[in-house]
Amino acid sequence: MPLKLAVVLFNLGGPDAPEAVAPFLRNLFSDPAIIALPALLRLPLARLIAGRRAAVAAAIYDKIGGRSPIVAETEAQGTALERALARRGVEAKAFIAMRYWHPRAAGTAAAVKAWAPDEIVLLPLYPQFSTTTTASSLDDWSKAIAAARLVAPQRAACCYPVERGFIAALTALIHDALTKRWPDVPYRLLFSAHGLPKRTVARGDPYQWQVEQTAAAVVEALGQNGLDWRICYQSRVGPLEWIGPATDAEIRRAGADGRGVIVVPISFVSEHSETLVELDIEYRHLAERSGVPDYIRVPTVGTHAAFITGLADTVLAARPLQSLCSAAGGRICPPEFSRCACRG
Repeated sequence: MPLKLAVVLFNLGGPDAPEAVAPFLRNLFSDPAIIALPALLRLPLARLIAGRRAAVAAAIYDKIGGRSPIVAETEAQGTALERALARRGVEAKAFIAMRYWHPRAAGTAAAVKAWAPDEIVLLPLYPQFSTTTTASSLDDWSKAIAAARLVAPQRAACCYPVERGFIAALTALIHDALTKRWPDVPYRLLFSAHGLPKRTVARGDPYQWQVEQTAAAVVEALGQNGLDWRICYQSRVGPLEWIGPATDAEIRRAGADGRGVIVVPISFVSEHSETLVELDIEYRHLAERSGVPDYIRVPTVGTHAAFITGLADTVLAARPLQSLCSAAGGRICPPEFSRCACRG
């Protein structure tokens, strides 16, 4: 009989209706990976923050139909991945586990158990590892499978920041964007990633280093001498100091320098509020106000054929591994990043 392989796709999730915004935010800020306080302090604080931010967040989601498209986007990626693996002779079924809204890990673990796979591969849809995303999702999954008494050999890929298919998809999408440039306008490529508090990085989180590896790999693949490019970070929340430079600051800088901008979501693999609202609406308006002569936004990799091929490669590479490790099959982070998922 052919191998039955369950592939669990992890992402943060998003509210599926206006009334889901506040509980989604409560779940987000209740995560100890986000707010590192004892539960006695963290949970009331999460309710307070969610209550204060709910109206603002609801207004953001209202601009894209009142709900996040991330589940539908992930379902499409899962279907494409199943087909890619089937072409290689693997009977695979993709399951979705969102960290902060439905489908949650508990329900997914029950669904996986009912399907009775021979093996499970855990595949976070965060190309760059962080304790705030990948590690949090995998910890949530571990609790869910324990509660469900799901027992099957499982492997995980913790990251794939320079995976060949991922880089090829980004490069192809940027090439498409470059064909839309206006003549006689100089452009700057802005690789925009989700931000992270500086203290998280200072504690050994390798996320920023991995983002830099992704950007460098894409620039090399583009093969354009003298390319003007920067890495920047968006979606800052709260009073802590975050890694930078900020995407909005780089857009203003581009306007002052007379540069058009081509914005590349480098840490997001599907469209959601940070791309459809923050990049497409808020930052586009900022660019207009800042004198940026042209603003182009590159799509996320989504179901791009090269990206899906890369995910299939990553799944198959993870199957024989005995521990959590990168798509490269071993540790890629320098030793100073103590929070790297690969200990060896």
